[in-house]
Amino acid sequence: MTDANPQALGLLPKLVIVLAILLIAAGLIWHGVTWETFPRAWRNMVERASGPLSFRFILQPAMAAIAAIHDGIKDARTDRSPYFWTVVRFWTVTHTRGERVERLREGLIATSRILLLGIAMDVIYQFLEYTTFYPVEALLIALLLAFVPYLLIRGPITRIVRWWRSGASGVIR
Repeated sequence: MTDANPQALGLLPKLVIVLAILLIAAGLIWHGVTWETFPRAWRNMVERASGPLSFRFILQPAMAAIAAIHDGIKDARTDRSPYFWTVVRFWTVTHTRGERVERLREGLIATSRILLLGIAMDVIYQFLEYTTFYPVEALLIALLLAFVPYLLIRGPITRIVRWWRSGASGVIR
């Protein structure tokens, strides 16, 4: 799921980054940030699970899980550290900042299509349900349904595959 050249981002990941920046800027310009924003956003996010297009709450995490399983198996085969801990552990000296950035880049590349699909689906949902558009909510929902499952699944899959491969090699002898 990742490119051969890990330093280069393809068109889709670049589009996701640009779109995220534009959605954040548009949200700040149109709606600003007030204390009323947070309860409204939370309420809107909870309501999405039972409204139209609710199938995406299964579709997007499933797609992210498939990408995470693919990349987790590849991590186990190449003996790389589990994804989540490499990305979030800033206090360890075993992972450099460059390695963390590279692993985040891999995650963005692997989930870029899913993120774009999630943003598009949330835009459609908002046009069906609301009289206004909340750009930051669209981005947040896409991240919660696509990148967070990927982040949480890839590392455990790496550990499971390593455990299974080490157990299987011991039995064959």
